[in-house]
Amino acid sequence: MSANSHPAIAPTYPTGWLKWAIAATASLGAILEVIDTSIVNVALTDIQSSVGATLSEIGWIVTGYAIANVIVIPLTAWLGETFGQKRYFVLSLAGFTIASVLCGLSGSLPELVAARILQGLLGGGLLAKAQSILFQSFPPAEQGLAQAVFGVGVITGPAIGPTLGGYLTDNLGWRWIFFINIPFGIAAVAMALLFLPADRPRDRSGPRRSVDWWGIGLLTIAVGSLQTFLEEGEQDNWFESPTIIALAIAAIVGLVLFIWRELTVRHPAVDLRVLRHRSLAAGSIYSAVVGMGLYGTLFAVPIFAQSVLHYTAQQTGLLLLPGALASAATMLMLGKVSSLIDPRWAIAAGSIMTSLVMFSLATLNPDSSSDSLFYPLIFRGVGTVMMFLPLSLATLGSLPPADIPAGSGFYNLTRQLGGSIGIAILTTLLDRRNAFHRSVLSEHLSVYSPETQARLDALTSAFQSRGVDPTTAHQQAIASLDGLLSLQSSILSFSDTFWVVGMAFLASLPLLLLLGKGRKGQAPSAGH
Repeated sequence: MSANSHPAIAPTYPTGWLKWAIAATASLGAILEVIDTSIVNVALTDIQSSVGATLSEIGWIVTGYAIANVIVIPLTAWLGETFGQKRYFVLSLAGFTIASVLCGLSGSLPELVAARILQGLLGGGLLAKAQSILFQSFPPAEQGLAQAVFGVGVITGPAIGPTLGGYLTDNLGWRWIFFINIPFGIAAVAMALLFLPADRPRDRSGPRRSVDWWGIGLLTIAVGSLQTFLEEGEQDNWFESPTIIALAIAAIVGLVLFIWRELTVRHPAVDLRVLRHRSLAAGSIYSAVVGMGLYGTLFAVPIFAQSVLHYTAQQTGLLLLPGALASAATMLMLGKVSSLIDPRWAIAAGSIMTSLVMFSLATLNPDSSSDSLFYPLIFRGVGTVMMFLPLSLATLGSLPPADIPAGSGFYNLTRQLGGSIGIAILTTLLDRRNAFHRSVLSEHLSVYSPETQARLDALTSAFQSRGVDPTTAHQQAIASLDGLLSLQSSILSFSDTFWVVGMAFLASLPLLLLLGKGRKGQAPSAGH
């Protein structure tokens, strides 16, 4: 009798301490990957001077990792099926750790970029595969708490990364932001070997399944071009650059051909048919919005703190830490009661709370202190969790178990791309609005304006009182006034940016009508 002729049986789940050991193993793998997306950002200046790279060249340390991530995430379901879920997870952890060693030992920029791309390819699947493992290891009634344990790392990782990176860079050197992965990577591999259930033997009685090389190639072209377009667009002035235009065309053509290929081939590398589930389709779109808010604000707030409030990298990291801790605490508390509430109401509350936080951040000014940022960032952390955890349950919780690996890969891809799109939009918005506000403010600073002349005279007198000669004092007064103009236009551009993010969350609320309720402890579907 073939495997397919057996009647469907309900899935069995690990019990006792073993299921929590599996949760800890999966979460540790996800945390390693997520932290490495942001830990390197605060060390770029040190790396730049160490390897002798230009500012535009050093950005490829971040870009290469991000591109590799988005390419491999949709392939995780196929890779897990091909190699076996446990074997693929262990190989990913081991490969990620070895690539981290290569990053730390790199002596030149090409070596470091190549090692970072390898690190992204080998570790990119850890996030989606970890979430898939948890959904398959816990019954529906316990999914909330299991996903909360997983979500602690995903939410707090981007905030912990800069803090940890700043500390390691200042005290041990930039290479240690990669070497720190070695002991945790070894521990994660050992835990995975010990605790993850063995892969089921593959049925080799039928014809050998062919590899969808065309699908993999088109995916690489589509998402690789899109990610590079988003990462490099603002720096190259978007469509004024032939390279950016070529990337946009490659992304569109590659995406169209990829979708056509995956929907027509018998054994696709990425099973897009899972999007027939309405909750997954709507949840993935909302996931992109959450990614924009999560990564976008974690991008904008540090820049504001360093450029306007003149914080150091380590001070900026410490500024984000309380919000990360609030996220972790909220995640665990919400995980215990998630089965009792409709996730859509929690997501709506989190979206509204995050919007109000963004509108609050839009009122910041040069006199704002760390106290002015403390509570908004705390509530941002709480609001993000109220969206993230229920959204995972509403999106993936109602899928048949057989579709969870593919669904998880697509869901995590949209959050990653949402973050990239959010950062690209916010970077462009900051630049364009800064130029706009500077132009408007400059119109009011005329040498013929009595107010401007009075301000220049006051500044000139102040510099002269310090012993500066009249000519130099006048030049310093003009420079000082120009600095104030730049500061004010920068603050106004940040205000616009925070308003846009807040409005984006409010505008996305109608998508909640398409989400499911997830499972609340009922028997899962066994038709797989």
